[in-house]
Amino acid sequence: MMRVLLLGGTSEASQMAKALSQAAVNSVFSYAGRTNAPVPQPLPTRIGGFGGVVGLVAYLRREAITHVIDATHPFAAGMSRNAFAACTQTDTPLIRLERPAWQAQSGDNWTHVPTLEAAATALPDADARVFLAIGKQQIGLFAAKPQHHYLLRLVDPPERDLPLPKTSVVLARGPFDIAQDLALLRDHDITHIVAKNAGGRGAEAKLTAARQLGLPVILADRPALPGQNIAADIGAVMTWLDHDQVALRGV
Repeated sequence: MMRVLLLGGTSEASQMAKALSQAAVNSVFSYAGRTNAPVPQPLPTRIGGFGGVVGLVAYLRREAITHVIDATHPFAAGMSRNAFAACTQTDTPLIRLERPAWQAQSGDNWTHVPTLEAAATALPDADARVFLAIGKQQIGLFAAKPQHHYLLRLVDPPERDLPLPKTSVVLARGPFDIAQDLALLRDHDITHIVAKNAGGRGAEAKLTAARQLGLPVILADRPALPGQNIAADIGAVMTWLDHDQVALRGV
């Protein structure tokens, strides 16, 4: 019998969970536990890490998982690499649901950098007001440029003192629209935006707002991930599962 582990944390993962539930596919949804109140899902849900590759291998075997869908954030490289290694060890079919990266349009002023570390270096030395649209995990990288004022938009309040001396924090959960992000950038007199090239529509509004305001954007490229079985949309994942479901039945 098919039993799917869906590694979530993105809007696409939530859409995938809905599709699996509607198709009555035996599935479990997994959250990393980075936010205090994750979005409820229509599937049985677990929260927290697995304990690296060894722990994930044990989980796959214990829970009789037959297929894994990696719908984590494109920058959640550690989880994706662990999933690939664990699925390889257990011979578990794996597919990555990966939204296309953003592409520059006419009027965009983007600087592409290979890593977030490089994004900090790419900021000017003169004082700037930076919308640091990268979540909370790696903001410490920007302590190397303490002269800037940083705007952070987070889902949860910071649990400890921030490593940046000049910050403003806005608490909000996406997706966001263009009007909201135009207002945010104007209200905080933002001069630069730093973001990850996560792709998708849920966080794209800030790039459209930056284009309209003529603001420069420093965009970190995605990390390289292992595996070639990649789907760009939910329909492709369901087709993959349907094909394997037939194979499992021996039809």
